This record gives sequence, C-alpha cells and structure tokens, in this order.
Amino acid sequence: FNAVDVVKTPFIIGIAGSVAVGKSTTARVLKELLARWPSSPKVDLITTDGFLLPNEILRRNNLMERKGFPDSYDVGALLRFLSGIKSAQRNVRAPVYSHLTYDVVPGEFQTIDRPDILIFEGINVLQPGKLPKDGKIVPFLSDFFDFAIYIDAEEELIHQWYIARFMRLRETAFRDPDSFFHRYSQLSQAAARAIAEGLWANINLKNLRENILP
Repeated sequence: FNAVDVVKTPFIIGIAGSVAVGKSTTARVLKELLARWPSSPKVDLITTDGFLLPNEILRRNNLMERKGFPDSYDVGALLRFLSGIKSAQRNVRAPVYSHLTYDVVPGEFQTIDRPDILIFEGINVLQPGKLPKDGKIVPFLSDFFDFAIYIDAEEELIHQWYIARFMRLRETAFRDPDSFFHRYSQLSQAAARAIAEGLWANINLKNLRENILP
C-alpha cells in the first residue's frame, strides 16, 4: 500500500478584546501553558497587527486615525492566512509589525508551519464583516476558529489601564529617537496625559463600542 501522511487540522484559538485589556499577556500565557501539555503540542502565536495596511496606504486614504478599525486591515490577507493554516499548508507567512515604527515591516514575515494549535490575537477578530450587496456568503475570521476568547473588563478600568500604559511608555519606549511616538516623550506629563485621554476617547473607546464589544 502507499504510505500517506496523516496531516492534522490545526486547532485555532481566537482572542479578542479592547486595546490595553490584556490580550497579548493572555495569549502569551496561554501559549506557554498549552505547550506544556503531556502531548507537547506545537503552539504558535500570531497577532493581527502585521495585517494592518502600511502607513503609506493609511495616510493616502485618510485612515491613520482609524488604525485598528476594521477598514485599516488587509482583510483579504487575513482570510488567506487563516485559510492556509486551517488547510494545513506548509510555511504560511504572516507579515511582521513594528511597535517601534508603528508600521508593517517591509519584506519581513513570520512563518507558521503546521502547528497543532494556533493562537490568533487581535482587537476585533471576533467581529463579523459587512455582507456584500449581492448577498453572497462571505467568510469571517471567526469562521476559522475552533475556540474563541473575549477578554472583558469595565470600560473605566480599560480606560485607566490605557492611560497608565501610555504614560509608562512615555518614560520608556517613546524615548527611543526611532519611535513613532518619540514626540510624546518630550511633552510635559500633563500634556502627555491630555494626548492619551484624547486618543482613548476619539479612537480606542469608539472602536471598542462600535467594533470590538460582542
């Protein structure tokens, strides 16, 4: 008889939630815990950040202030990536994002090769897309998930965490001259806090209410 490789379908876990709610920490902890199972599964972690449209395209389409909203992502690339993972394709590539430059890194990819479990983390991965006008069925990201986790917290708590994180980054990562947000490290504490409050109210809170909440 002919030997046939038995390829298991990867188990995909989707993790969603607001900015600053703890998605990344949850995803990293979950990855480590799952990898310690007796069967020693291969567990990979991908975030949706790399699937954001490059800043050049966002600027051209006046979308920089909507970064993180559904229309700021390359949805086609997201769907192709998840489809490749779910069909157990070899060496599926995901774009890499730099939080230092606040942009997708040109020509840099993370390669995922048939994991047993993939953790897919992003702010609105559980939200359905818009239905096309012709009524044809359109796949959603969540269609590829075997298990979904929504990280929930009261709005005011998330608000406090976001401001605290922003002010902490102002004293650390933002001080790097190459940081996209370096200018904020030069502001007074009061001015920086005012900027953070504006970003929360006009972008992150709006996105939470319109696109992220279940």
